[in-house]
Amino acid sequence: MTSLLVIIVLVLLSIALWQLTKIFDLTQVGENSNNSQVANDDDNNTQGYLMFGFLAFIYIFTIYGLFQWGGLVLHTPASEHGALVDNLMNITWILIFIVQAITQVLLHYFAFKYRGNKERKALYFADNNKLEAIWSVIPAIVLAGLILYGLYAWTNIMFVDEDEDVVVVELYAQQFKWTARYSGEDNVLGKANVRYIEGVNVLGVDLSDKNAQDDKVVSELHLPKGKKILFKMRSQDVLHSAYMPHFRAQMNCVPGMVTQFAFTPIYTTVEMRDMAFMQEKVANINAIRAKKSIDLVAKGETALDPYTFEYLLLCNKICGASHYNMQMKIVVDTPEDYKKWLNEKPTLAEEIKAANVPAPETDVNVKGVDSAKAKDGKMIAQVALK
Repeated sequence: MTSLLVIIVLVLLSIALWQLTKIFDLTQVGENSNNSQVANDDDNNTQGYLMFGFLAFIYIFTIYGLFQWGGLVLHTPASEHGALVDNLMNITWILIFIVQAITQVLLHYFAFKYRGNKERKALYFADNNKLEAIWSVIPAIVLAGLILYGLYAWTNIMFVDEDEDVVVVELYAQQFKWTARYSGEDNVLGKANVRYIEGVNVLGVDLSDKNAQDDKVVSELHLPKGKKILFKMRSQDVLHSAYMPHFRAQMNCVPGMVTQFAFTPIYTTVEMRDMAFMQEKVANINAIRAKKSIDLVAKGETALDPYTFEYLLLCNKICGASHYNMQMKIVVDTPEDYKKWLNEKPTLAEEIKAANVPAPETDVNVKGVDSAKAKDGKMIAQVALK
């Protein structure tokens, strides 16, 4: 409601300013004024200086943004391939900044230097092959270099040797939650189909497949440090995107097909929490939450809980009304802690078996009736339960 009122006020203010300009124009009737639509030297000088002003605004705002929001970057990657992704991104940013700086300075400088002047005549070039070659060949070479480097990075990230020792995990997306399935001792995921979804079997795993007998389904993702994880991804309903920002990993989850992505975690959750940059970031977030909590408590609402860093699996596709809330906690453990955690989890076959066991009947043994009394036409019996 507040946003609507702000929009209405802005619209009314714009209308009022527009009406004021019309009134001002009416007050100038009869005075000597230049109503020509052709720009004169004063107009050209004004536009030239405005170009310089806009150039200053671009760079002042850029520098301000770097200082104001520079600390919000993800910082240290938590996967083996993350440094390669960050390096590619940094090279791209540097190239963009250099090209943007040169072209914008030249654009605004020439707009000022060669602004309109009634004493100056424009010099017209029909074509210039040398200039055409320069501004066509140089960008082509730079872009080709970026593309080749990107392909090199993508190939290194996506290539998984079939004989490589990896942990196979399925990520199952549905509106609006994630579910993970571990491949068990055989390291092979059992077959699955949405037609088999029923009760505890929320992923539609085909339990007639021998490879499915040791599969384990969980709602919290645990990964071992230093071990390559091969993710197999499915979607039950719409297009989702498995996004793990700290691991520099993202892959679409497409209904009707299986996609995959692999990476090796290099920092446990505890190790990432103990890093200086993360402690500073968490402290800043909690300072903001504490300040916000003061206002909430004053309104009689519940204060915000302190923030603790966790790796997260997010959905990076707008998949519906609760898209923003579609996330799963990721815990990177030491190999020993991971193995202990996984061994404590029951297999899906065991869960289904336990769910299908009928509830035990109550063992009632009537030891005796102490007394029977007739009251209001009803018999009251005292029964001893064994």
